Amino acid sequence: MASKLSRRDRIKKGIRKNIAGSTERPRLTVFRSNKGIYAQIIDDVAGKTLVSASTLADKLATNVNKSEQSKLVGKLIAEKAVAAGITTVVFDRNGYLYHGRVKSLAEGAREGGLNF
Repeated sequence: MASKLSRRDRIKKGIRKNIAGSTERPRLTVFRSNKGIYAQIIDDVAGKTLVSASTLADKLATNVNKSEQSKLVGKLIAEKAVAAGITTVVFDRNGYLYHGRVKSLAEGAREGGLNF
């Protein structure tokens, strides 16, 4: 039986075959750990991170649960992206299932003004 990480890596490679960020439509990628969640908007053509946000670096509200923190990170990255002139992105769930904290981040980003 494959470990969870090798399973996620296999799923991640399958997702990456089909999506890539461009200058017009960069990639919004998500990484989650036990302590926090991280989001980056990446231009794959130039190989640069355009905008990033996380629960740990940005010192968001610590008195709410992880799903609420994820939603706040989604709103924060959307605000930063709109300020940088980015309105449309490709969502990369990075091998994670689309539920829980990943889904909360996506909903927060949509509420903040990103389209995907």
